[in-house]
This record gives sequence, structure tokens and C-alpha cells, in this order.
Amino acid sequence: MYAITGITGQVGSSLAVTLLAQGHKVRAVVRNAEKGQDWANRGCDVALADVGDAQALTEAFQGAEGVFLLLPPNFDPSADFRESRAIIRSFCQALTQAKPARIICLSTIGAQASQPNLLGQLGLMEKELGALNLPVSFLRAAWFMENSLWDVLPARETGVIPSYLQPLDKPVPMVATRDIAQLAAKLLTQAESPAKIIELEGPQRITPYQITADFAKALGKPVTAKIMPRDQWESIFRAQGMNNPEPRMQMLDGFNEGWIEFEGDTSSRLKGTTRFADVLPELIRRAG
Repeated sequence: MYAITGITGQVGSSLAVTLLAQGHKVRAVVRNAEKGQDWANRGCDVALADVGDAQALTEAFQGAEGVFLLLPPNFDPSADFRESRAIIRSFCQALTQAKPARIICLSTIGAQASQPNLLGQLGLMEKELGALNLPVSFLRAAWFMENSLWDVLPARETGVIPSYLQPLDKPVPMVATRDIAQLAAKLLTQAESPAKIIELEGPQRITPYQITADFAKALGKPVTAKIMPRDQWESIFRAQGMNNPEPRMQMLDGFNEGWIEFEGDTSSRLKGTTRFADVLPELIRRAG
């Protein structure tokens, strides 16, 4: 039995489908029965547990051969990351009590960066969970290709995608969530113990220019990228409803300046097989 947190999200759902297809038993860890019904219909065991409830998580993890952990994304956190810190404490308490035989935790490129930024939440998780006397491995994934879901509407309606990744010819490490799920399934079920840190990106790095070229081909119309000036980011993000945009801005700086990067050398880094052009049709469909 493999317990999966974040099973209603892109990575977690793909991981569950992969494990079920391989004949493994899956326990869906969800906040309420309504969210778990679809997974129950697919043959999953369902455990009701909020990620902030250590006791409920302990019960959800008990008896599991492996656990997949996903820190819920928080793009507008408090300055001290108190929301994520509380969830991390809950994870630590539950794992210490349940003692699963294997733990795969979804982390991120740049989790080791010392500069403050939004991804620091995952760096905190690595530090706290890594200190446990438990078999924890961190799957550090590149920028999700699926983040371009937010680009579909402007590309379709105006032919212009606003780019916070810049310069436009700078290759960015990206990966498809399906490739993350495939690797997570392998790490959970393989006979040998995984490495402490596993790094994953796509088959090649992608520039904003290449993203617009793929959009143009998929939509059958010209699509260009427009650099969003750095001095306008804060006002734009606050207009979108963010209360604390600084961590997000720092993260974008990290990608643009190159200090958000993988820690290991290229010889040890794994690569997925899914190209951005392979992901794009589904993003366009989802955008409606």
C-alpha cells in the first residue's frame, strides 16, 4: 500500500494512476470524503486527513509501504512561512509515529539556495524531514511545464504572453508533471533504496521564445512574448490579490539570475522524456 498526499493535484493524481496501473494498492490521503470519492471509485483506500492534523496523518500513513509527500503550494505566504512550517511539523510528527518503510518527498530545483525566495518553503521541508531518522528521499523537480496553463488565455486572446522569465532567450529548466509522477512511482516501488536527493528536469531547457513558438504552432496564429519590467512586478501581483509578493518576485529573480539551479552535476541528473509541445494541447483543452 502506498499513501499519497496531494492526490487531487497534477503530480499526485498522475502518480496514483501510474501505481494503480502497475497493480499496486493506493491510499488516497484527502481532506474530505467528497474529494476522495473518485479515488474510492477507482479502487483506492481513502484516508481523511488534513495536512495540518498530525494525528490524522499518522493514521493515514500507518501500514503504508511507502508515502509520497507533497507540501501544498502557497504562492502568497506569510513572511515567516508560518503556514508551511506548521504543515512540515505535522509531517514530521506523523512520519515519526507511523515509520513508513520509504518516503518520497516532492521538492524543487533550488531548494538548497541560501537566498530568500518562495521555494525556501521546500528548503525548510528538506531540512526538517532530512533530520529525521527515517528513509526520506527528496525529488527535486524543475519548473513545471504546466505552469504555462496561465499563458493560454493571453496567447489565445491577444497573441502576447507576458513573461516574468527573462531574458527571453535564456533556457529555463522545466519538466512535465507526468514525468515527475513516473519517476516518483519508480522510486517508491524499486527494490533498492533511492538516493537522498534526486534531481529531475525535462529533455531540454526551454526559453520563453520557444514557448511562444510552440503556442503559435498549437493555436495556428502568431504568438509573441512580452517582458514584464521588474519594477512593475509588485504592483501587478498585488493587483492580482497577493498580500506578500516579495517571495514570488525573489524566486523569479533566482531563475532569471541563475542562482536557482540544481545542486548536483549534470552526470547525476535525471531527464524526463516529455517535451513542452507534448504538454501544450492538454493545457489548451483545460483552459477551455
